[in-house]
Amino acid sequence: MVDITHKSNTLRIATAQAIVKVSKQETIDAIVNKTVPKGDVFAMSKACGLLGVKNTPLILADCHPLPIEYTGIEYDINGLEITVKVTIKTIYKTGVEVEAMHGASVVALNMYDMLKPIDKGVEIHHIKLQEKKGGKSDFKDKFRTDLKAVVIVCSDTIAAGQKEDKAGKAIIAKLEESGVAIMDYIVIPDEKDVIQEKAKHYTDLGANMIFYTGGTGLSSRDVTPEALSPLFDRTIPGMEEAIRSYGQDRTPYSMLSRSVVGVINETLILGLPGSTNGAKESMDAIFPAALHVFRILKGARHD
Repeated sequence: MVDITHKSNTLRIATAQAIVKVSKQETIDAIVNKTVPKGDVFAMSKACGLLGVKNTPLILADCHPLPIEYTGIEYDINGLEITVKVTIKTIYKTGVEVEAMHGASVVALNMYDMLKPIDKGVEIHHIKLQEKKGGKSDFKDKFRTDLKAVVIVCSDTIAAGQKEDKAGKAIIAKLEESGVAIMDYIVIPDEKDVIQEKAKHYTDLGANMIFYTGGTGLSSRDVTPEALSPLFDRTIPGMEEAIRSYGQDRTPYSMLSRSVVGVINETLILGLPGSTNGAKESMDAIFPAALHVFRILKGARHD
Protein backbone atom coordinates (compact mmCIF):
# COMPACT_ATOMS: atom_id res chain seq x y z
CA MET A 1 0.00 0.00 0.00
CA VAL A 2 1.04 3.60 -0.54
CA ASP A 3 2.86 5.14 2.44
CA ILE A 4 0.57 7.69 4.12
CA THR A 5 2.38 7.95 7.45
CA HIS A 6 3.57 11.48 6.61
CA LYS A 7 0.01 12.75 6.18
CA SER A 8 -2.13 14.44 8.82
CA ASN A 9 -5.70 13.56 9.70
CA THR A 10 -8.32 15.78 8.08
CA LEU A 11 -12.07 15.56 7.56
CA ARG A 12 -12.73 13.49 4.45
CA ILE A 13 -16.12 13.25 2.74
CA ALA A 14 -17.09 11.35 -0.41
CA THR A 15 -20.41 10.78 -2.15
CA ALA A 16 -20.93 8.12 -4.83
CA GLN A 17 -23.93 6.97 -6.80
CA ALA A 18 -25.25 3.93 -8.61
CA ILE A 19 -28.41 3.74 -10.71
CA VAL A 20 -30.60 0.65 -10.70
CA LYS A 21 -32.99 0.53 -13.65
CA VAL A 22 -35.97 -1.83 -13.68
CA SER A 23 -38.08 -2.76 -16.70
CA LYS A 24 -41.61 -2.25 -15.40
CA GLN A 25 -43.64 -0.15 -13.00
CA GLU A 26 -44.80 -3.25 -11.13
CA THR A 27 -41.25 -3.70 -9.85
CA ILE A 28 -41.18 -0.18 -8.45
CA ASP A 29 -44.57 -0.75 -6.82
CA ALA A 30 -43.35 -3.96 -5.21
CA ILE A 31 -40.30 -2.19 -3.80
CA VAL A 32 -42.33 0.71 -2.40
CA ASN A 33 -45.06 -1.57 -1.00
CA LYS A 34 -42.47 -4.01 0.40
CA THR A 35 -43.99 -6.99 -1.39
CA VAL A 36 -40.83 -8.28 -3.06
CA PRO A 37 -40.59 -12.01 -2.11
CA LYS A 38 -37.02 -11.71 -0.80
CA GLY A 39 -37.97 -8.92 1.61
CA ASP A 40 -37.63 -5.16 2.07
CA VAL A 41 -35.32 -4.20 -0.81
CA PHE A 42 -34.25 -0.82 0.49
CA ALA A 43 -33.62 -1.95 4.09
CA MET A 44 -31.72 -5.10 3.16
CA SER A 45 -29.68 -3.38 0.47
CA LYS A 46 -28.74 -0.62 2.93
CA ALA A 47 -27.49 -3.24 5.38
CA CYS A 48 -25.43 -4.87 2.62
CA GLY A 49 -24.09 -1.48 1.61
CA LEU A 50 -22.91 -0.78 5.14
CA LEU A 51 -21.10 -4.11 5.21
CA GLY A 52 -19.60 -3.35 1.81
CA VAL A 53 -18.27 0.01 2.98
CA LYS A 54 -16.68 -1.44 6.10
CA ASN A 55 -15.11 -4.35 4.20
CA THR A 56 -13.68 -2.36 1.30
CA PRO A 57 -10.01 -2.92 2.28
CA LEU A 58 -10.67 -6.68 2.41
CA ILE A 59 -11.75 -6.62 -1.24
CA LEU A 60 -9.34 -4.07 -2.73
CA ALA A 61 -5.75 -5.00 -1.97
CA ASP A 62 -4.26 -1.48 -2.09
CA CYS A 63 -7.03 0.18 -0.04
CA HIS A 64 -6.05 1.30 3.47
CA PRO A 65 -8.16 0.18 6.43
CA LEU A 66 -9.60 3.33 7.98
CA PRO A 67 -12.20 4.42 10.55
CA ILE A 68 -15.61 4.93 8.94
CA GLU A 69 -17.32 7.53 11.13
CA TYR A 70 -20.48 8.07 9.08
CA THR A 71 -22.25 6.30 6.23
CA GLY A 72 -25.47 7.62 4.76
CA ILE A 73 -27.41 5.64 2.14
CA GLU A 74 -30.29 7.28 0.30
CA TYR A 75 -32.64 6.25 -2.51
CA ASP A 76 -34.38 8.40 -5.09
CA ILE A 77 -37.01 6.93 -7.43
CA ASN A 78 -37.41 8.62 -10.79
CA GLY A 79 -39.69 6.67 -13.13
CA LEU A 80 -38.12 3.24 -13.58
CA GLU A 81 -34.75 4.35 -12.22
CA ILE A 82 -33.62 4.23 -8.61
CA THR A 83 -30.59 6.36 -7.77
CA VAL A 84 -28.54 5.08 -4.86
CA LYS A 85 -26.44 7.72 -3.10
CA VAL A 86 -23.80 6.77 -0.55
CA THR A 87 -22.04 9.44 1.55
CA ILE A 88 -19.12 8.61 3.82
CA LYS A 89 -17.23 10.72 6.34
CA THR A 90 -14.06 10.09 8.29
CA ILE A 91 -11.25 12.00 9.94
CA TYR A 92 -8.18 10.27 8.61
CA LYS A 93 -5.08 10.57 6.43
CA THR A 94 -6.61 9.37 3.16
CA GLY A 95 -9.90 9.76 1.33
CA VAL A 96 -13.02 7.60 1.29
CA GLU A 97 -14.09 7.83 -2.34
CA VAL A 98 -13.34 4.15 -3.01
CA GLU A 99 -15.38 3.13 0.03
CA ALA A 100 -18.29 5.26 -1.19
CA MET A 101 -18.18 3.76 -4.68
CA HIS A 102 -17.87 0.25 -3.30
CA GLY A 103 -20.82 0.84 -0.99
CA ALA A 104 -22.97 2.15 -3.85
CA SER A 105 -22.08 -0.83 -6.03
CA VAL A 106 -22.89 -3.34 -3.28
CA VAL A 107 -26.26 -1.67 -2.61
CA ALA A 108 -27.07 -1.82 -6.32
CA LEU A 109 -25.95 -5.43 -6.64
CA ASN A 110 -28.05 -6.53 -3.69
CA MET A 111 -31.06 -4.75 -5.20
CA TYR A 112 -30.41 -6.64 -8.43
CA ASP A 113 -30.22 -9.94 -6.56
CA MET A 114 -33.50 -9.31 -4.71
CA LEU A 115 -35.37 -8.09 -7.79
CA LYS A 116 -34.26 -10.60 -10.42
CA PRO A 117 -36.96 -13.17 -9.51
CA ILE A 118 -39.69 -10.65 -10.40
CA ASP A 119 -37.94 -8.62 -13.11
CA LYS A 120 -35.49 -10.12 -15.62
CA GLY A 121 -34.69 -6.69 -17.05
CA VAL A 122 -32.96 -5.10 -14.05
CA GLU A 123 -29.77 -3.23 -14.95
CA ILE A 124 -27.08 -1.35 -13.01
CA HIS A 125 -25.76 1.90 -14.47
CA HIS A 126 -23.46 4.84 -13.72
CA ILE A 127 -21.53 3.80 -10.65
CA LYS A 128 -19.44 6.90 -10.13
CA LEU A 129 -17.98 9.36 -7.65
CA GLN A 130 -20.11 12.49 -7.40
CA GLU A 131 -18.08 14.56 -4.95
CA LYS A 132 -15.15 14.37 -2.57
CA LYS A 133 -13.75 16.79 -0.02
CA GLY A 134 -10.83 16.87 2.36
CA GLY A 135 -7.06 16.70 2.30
CA LYS A 136 -4.47 19.27 1.31
CA SER A 137 -5.53 19.32 -2.34
CA ASP A 138 -8.76 21.13 -1.40
CA PHE A 139 -6.78 24.23 -0.46
CA LYS A 140 -3.81 24.10 -2.83
CA ASP A 141 -5.01 26.65 -5.38
CA LYS A 142 -5.89 29.27 -2.74
CA PHE A 143 -2.31 30.04 -1.76
CA ARG A 144 -0.15 32.86 -3.05
CA THR A 145 2.48 31.97 -5.61
CA ASP A 146 4.86 34.89 -5.09
CA LEU A 147 6.26 33.98 -1.67
CA LYS A 148 9.97 34.09 -0.81
CA ALA A 149 11.65 32.21 2.03
CA VAL A 150 15.01 32.22 3.78
CA VAL A 151 16.40 29.06 5.38
CA ILE A 152 18.92 29.52 8.19
CA VAL A 153 20.74 26.55 9.71
CA CYS A 154 21.77 27.18 13.34
CA SER A 155 24.63 24.82 14.16
CA ASP A 156 28.12 25.28 15.56
CA THR A 157 29.36 22.03 13.97
CA ILE A 158 27.87 22.69 10.54
CA ALA A 159 29.11 26.30 10.60
CA ALA A 160 32.60 24.96 11.37
CA GLY A 161 32.42 22.56 8.42
CA GLN A 162 32.46 19.48 10.65
CA LYS A 163 29.06 18.18 9.58
CA GLU A 164 26.84 18.30 6.50
CA ASP A 165 23.48 20.06 6.65
CA LYS A 166 20.50 17.88 5.81
CA ALA A 167 17.73 19.53 7.83
CA GLY A 168 17.93 22.83 5.98
CA LYS A 169 17.86 21.02 2.66
CA ALA A 170 14.78 19.07 3.75
CA ILE A 171 13.04 22.38 4.51
CA ILE A 172 14.04 23.75 1.11
CA ALA A 173 12.66 20.65 -0.63
CA LYS A 174 9.29 21.10 1.06
CA LEU A 175 9.20 24.81 0.24
CA GLU A 176 9.95 24.15 -3.42
CA GLU A 177 7.27 21.48 -3.49
CA SER A 178 4.84 24.11 -2.16
CA GLY A 179 5.84 26.66 -4.81
CA VAL A 180 7.83 28.93 -2.47
CA ALA A 181 10.96 30.57 -3.88
CA ILE A 182 14.21 30.32 -1.90
CA MET A 183 15.54 33.84 -1.28
CA ASP A 184 18.64 32.70 0.65
CA TYR A 185 20.12 29.70 2.46
CA ILE A 186 22.84 30.22 5.09
CA VAL A 187 24.53 28.48 8.01
CA ILE A 188 25.28 30.32 11.25
CA PRO A 189 26.59 29.32 14.69
CA ASP A 190 24.32 28.99 17.72
CA GLU A 191 24.74 32.58 18.81
CA LYS A 192 21.76 34.57 20.07
CA ASP A 193 22.86 37.90 18.64
CA VAL A 194 23.59 36.41 15.21
CA ILE A 195 20.20 34.68 15.13
CA GLN A 196 18.46 37.95 15.96
CA GLU A 197 20.51 39.97 13.48
CA LYS A 198 19.58 37.62 10.63
CA ALA A 199 15.87 37.80 11.52
CA LYS A 200 15.96 41.61 11.39
CA HIS A 201 18.09 41.65 8.23
CA TYR A 202 15.87 39.35 6.15
CA THR A 203 12.68 40.90 7.49
CA ASP A 204 13.93 44.28 6.26
CA LEU A 205 14.72 42.72 2.88
CA GLY A 206 11.10 41.64 2.51
CA ALA A 207 11.30 37.89 3.10
CA ASN A 208 7.84 36.39 3.57
CA MET A 209 9.16 33.50 5.66
CA ILE A 210 12.33 32.84 7.63
CA PHE A 211 13.00 29.26 8.69
CA TYR A 212 15.54 28.47 11.38
CA THR A 213 16.51 24.84 11.89
CA GLY A 214 18.46 23.90 15.00
CA GLY A 215 18.84 25.25 18.50
CA THR A 216 15.42 24.17 19.78
CA GLY A 217 16.65 21.48 22.16
CA LEU A 218 17.60 21.68 25.83
CA SER A 219 21.37 22.06 25.78
CA SER A 220 23.04 25.29 26.88
CA ARG A 221 23.84 26.12 23.23
CA ASP A 222 20.21 25.74 22.10
CA VAL A 223 19.16 29.38 22.12
CA THR A 224 16.99 29.78 19.01
CA PRO A 225 13.69 30.16 20.95
CA GLU A 226 15.26 32.66 23.36
CA ALA A 227 16.65 34.65 20.44
CA LEU A 228 13.46 34.74 18.36
CA SER A 229 10.68 35.04 20.93
CA PRO A 230 11.50 38.62 22.05
CA LEU A 231 11.36 39.75 18.41
CA PHE A 232 7.87 38.42 17.70
CA ASP A 233 4.99 40.87 17.35
CA ARG A 234 2.69 37.85 17.84
CA THR A 235 3.19 34.15 18.39
CA ILE A 236 1.18 31.45 16.62
CA PRO A 237 0.71 28.76 19.29
CA GLY A 238 -1.50 26.60 17.06
CA MET A 239 1.32 26.01 14.61
CA GLU A 240 3.70 25.19 17.45
CA GLU A 241 1.17 22.71 18.81
CA ALA A 242 0.63 21.15 15.38
CA ILE A 243 4.37 20.62 14.94
CA ARG A 244 4.82 18.94 18.32
CA SER A 245 1.63 16.89 18.05
CA TYR A 246 2.59 15.59 14.61
CA GLY A 247 6.06 14.73 15.83
CA GLN A 248 4.84 13.10 19.03
CA ASP A 249 2.80 10.63 16.97
CA ARG A 250 6.07 9.53 15.38
CA THR A 251 8.59 9.68 18.24
CA PRO A 252 8.11 10.07 22.01
CA TYR A 253 10.92 12.63 22.17
CA SER A 254 9.15 15.35 20.18
CA MET A 255 7.68 16.70 23.41
CA LEU A 256 11.20 17.91 24.27
CA SER A 257 11.42 20.18 21.22
CA ARG A 258 10.94 23.90 21.78
CA SER A 259 9.88 24.89 18.27
CA VAL A 260 8.55 28.44 18.07
CA VAL A 261 6.45 30.24 15.46
CA GLY A 262 5.64 33.91 15.30
CA VAL A 263 5.28 37.00 13.14
CA ILE A 264 7.53 40.04 12.76
CA ASN A 265 5.61 42.69 10.84
CA GLU A 266 4.33 40.60 7.90
CA THR A 267 7.10 37.99 7.98
CA LEU A 268 6.43 34.49 9.31
CA ILE A 269 9.32 33.23 11.49
CA LEU A 270 9.71 29.56 12.37
CA GLY A 271 12.26 27.99 14.69
CA LEU A 272 12.27 24.26 13.86
CA PRO A 273 14.26 21.26 15.14
CA GLY A 274 17.77 20.69 13.83
CA SER A 275 17.49 16.96 13.13
CA THR A 276 16.67 15.96 9.58
CA ASN A 277 13.57 14.02 10.57
CA GLY A 278 12.50 16.74 12.98
CA ALA A 279 12.73 19.43 10.32
CA LYS A 280 11.03 17.31 7.66
CA GLU A 281 8.20 16.21 9.92
CA SER A 282 7.66 19.78 11.13
CA MET A 283 7.24 20.90 7.53
CA ASP A 284 4.91 18.01 6.76
CA ALA A 285 2.83 18.97 9.80
CA ILE A 286 2.10 22.53 8.71
CA PHE A 287 2.51 22.71 4.93
CA PRO A 288 0.92 23.80 2.74
CA ALA A 289 -1.70 25.01 5.26
CA ALA A 290 0.82 27.43 6.80
CA LEU A 291 0.70 29.49 3.61
CA HIS A 292 -2.81 30.59 4.54
CA VAL A 293 -1.09 33.00 6.94
CA PHE A 294 -0.48 35.33 4.03
CA ARG A 295 -4.18 35.70 3.33
CA ILE A 296 -4.71 36.81 6.92
CA LEU A 297 -1.77 39.10 7.67
CA LYS A 298 -2.71 42.76 7.20
CA GLY A 299 -1.41 44.09 3.93
CA ALA A 300 -0.63 40.62 2.60
CA ARG A 301 -4.01 39.62 1.20
CA HIS A 302 -4.07 38.69 -2.46
CA ASP A 303 -7.70 37.76 -3.14
